[in-house]
Amino acid sequence: MRKTIASMMLSVAVFAAAATVAADEYKVDAVHSSAIFRIKHMNVSYSYGRFNDISGTIKWDDEKTAESSLKVEVKVASIDTADAKRDAHLKSADFFDAEKHPTITFQSKSIKKTGDNKYEVAGELTLHGVTKPLTISLDKTGAGADPWGGNRAGFETTFTIKRSEFGMDKMLTGAGDEVRMIVSLEGVKQ
Repeated sequence: MRKTIASMMLSVAVFAAAATVAADEYKVDAVHSSAIFRIKHMNVSYSYGRFNDISGTIKWDDEKTAESSLKVEVKVASIDTADAKRDAHLKSADFFDAEKHPTITFQSKSIKKTGDNKYEVAGELTLHGVTKPLTISLDKTGAGADPWGGNRAGFETTFTIKRSEFGMDKMLTGAGDEVRMIVSLEGVKQ
């Protein structure tokens, strides 16, 4: 009788565990992820730059997208426009104020599927100490095994923000207000 009850309890536990399988968790691979920006200069041409220090976690379930989540953090001090003097100015209080606001973060609140490998992600972007809602279109660019026995998944989004909405309103005529971001993430399954 005890064996039967124990066997039934084990079966229930296995069934419950199978029914509540969690989303896969990925750690953002900083070496193979990018955060690139484009901003208008003097209302004439575009200048490009990137942030070299990006991290985060992706919890992903293709079947239950509502249980998926995304958190990305970028270190402001890692800004790179290929000009050290300009980078120092961008880190100053005139722009990012990196000492006071060392990170830019995005945290998803909801994710819904909109098409094949296409998703709408609603969340919050925190930049320059200001948090605002942001909804992005996210593409799942691929997933699969890597040569080292692990698994990876890739995601990419392009979106535009206005820096003035985040309290970055100095020199708007020299450096435009609108900033286009391209964020490409590669996650390593944990």
